[in-house]
Amino acid sequence: MLSTGALRAHLLAARLAGVVATSREESLRSYRLFAARDPRVLIGIDPEWAWGVRELVGLMAEKCGVSADLGCVAGPDVIDPELTLDALDAFADRVGAVAERGAPVLFGTGHPHRLLGFYAALADALSAAGCAVLTPAQGRCVDITTRFGLRTYNLDYVRGVALMREPDAFRSGCETGAHTHSPLPVRTALAAAAEAGGPLPELVIGDHGWVCGAGQLGFEAIGLADTDDPALFVGEAEGSVSVAVPLDDAVRSDYYLPLTRYVLNRACLSQ
Repeated sequence: MLSTGALRAHLLAARLAGVVATSREESLRSYRLFAARDPRVLIGIDPEWAWGVRELVGLMAEKCGVSADLGCVAGPDVIDPELTLDALDAFADRVGAVAERGAPVLFGTGHPHRLLGFYAALADALSAAGCAVLTPAQGRCVDITTRFGLRTYNLDYVRGVALMREPDAFRSGCETGAHTHSPLPVRTALAAAAEAGGPLPELVIGDHGWVCGAGQLGFEAIGLADTDDPALFVGEAEGSVSVAVPLDDAVRSDYYLPLTRYVLNRACLSQ
């Protein structure tokens, strides 16, 4: 079993926590856009409270460990590994609870190039524990506004994990999907599940709009988030997101494998 100390060392060595690749400039830009209620950064959350930049910096300092100094405007961001470990424990506890009930779950990622393996291993373990891993709206088209204009993607599932693909991805042999923050995919998936008469997920696991979009609709949702993704942490603070784990969400995919083992061990799902 991977110890807490060993995982802490891995988080720092892989730059999943500690000094991370996300810059302070990127994070502050996201906080300003969130404060202005820009939907590109809200990613499905409709905040109940007033969140200015000062309040967001304070929240992110509390939840992630970034600098609370508003005068700090440049350089790499920092994530406190202790906060990551605490959140991973809470994340694993929610995974373990849904496994005990054998309840249906839905997985989705906007970071398939990096995080697909992490979620897929959890989906495999929950399926083996008797949970239905849902795959509603397979192949459904979703129109998403991007910086390049309106783009149409197809909703697909790989090992039980939802992701968005470019329309020609199947013909080109693309194995991974598109990077997206949009909540529209999870809304599409949940609407399709409801139209089919269920089942509906008792837990949604993922990142970006998958977590925020599901949480805003009243589904329990947990996920991973970087320092420039304040929406998940606002959702957690307001109660629409159950757990937001602070970490760099864009490192090499194999760097997340120790986190998978840790979560499965704590959730009592290891083989």
